[in-house]
Amino acid sequence: MGKGCMTVTKYFLFLFNLIFFLCGAVIMGFGLWLLLDNQSFIVLLNNTSSVKLACYILIGVGTFSMLMGFLGCLGAIYEIRCLLGLYFTCLLLILIAQITAGALIYFHKNKLNEEMSKIVTKVLDNYHGNSSTAEQAWDFIQRNMACCGWSGHTDWTGNMVITNSSQLLFPCSCQNISLATGNFSDTGFCEAQTPDWPIYDEGCAASVESWLLTNIGVVLGICLGVAFVELLGMILSICMCRNIHTEDYTKVPKY
Repeated sequence: MGKGCMTVTKYFLFLFNLIFFLCGAVIMGFGLWLLLDNQSFIVLLNNTSSVKLACYILIGVGTFSMLMGFLGCLGAIYEIRCLLGLYFTCLLLILIAQITAGALIYFHKNKLNEEMSKIVTKVLDNYHGNSSTAEQAWDFIQRNMACCGWSGHTDWTGNMVITNSSQLLFPCSCQNISLATGNFSDTGFCEAQTPDWPIYDEGCAASVESWLLTNIGVVLGICLGVAFVELLGMILSICMCRNIHTEDYTKVPKY
């Protein structure tokens, strides 16, 4: 590798390490958002240790990625062979972990859906209209996605407030605006004027799935972009590492 190519490789590697550093910051920010946001669907799942663990893993992966990007920048600018080798190894491990995680999610999607259904059913059964964080999040989802329950409005039949009430109550956030015949209430429940609830028939599972399918292109694009940056960083780092090894041994002991 000529000196000009070596210089170009060095600064390209620095650029991609900078991008990798920013990607790590995005991942860490996403993990923090899932952990702290009170208006998203993830609020319903925050009571489960597995979801909290996933948030902490995202934060840890993002922090680790930022650290590796920083080390990669140092290794590229100062041509430190050991840092470049460490950087290559860590990138390889991260890429393998990402592929493994994607495969696990794909092959266990039915189990994840069942677990999600159990969690939502528990929230609906214990719903009392006391404006807790989880209840506000679920009301927000039902209103904005025009849906009711997880698989359908029958998921609400296990709610103790509705079952034990002498009135024909239904969740206000399920109310279909075009069929609005119930009396609005601040308690989270509305009184129906007829035995048939004026609510949305579709369950939120279908709405969530539709939203995911609509945005799957963006998700895949981000994943492929991150993978491309990682692969390119691996190629540039190993090329530069080999070139330092053959060109000049005196640079390594200095650092």
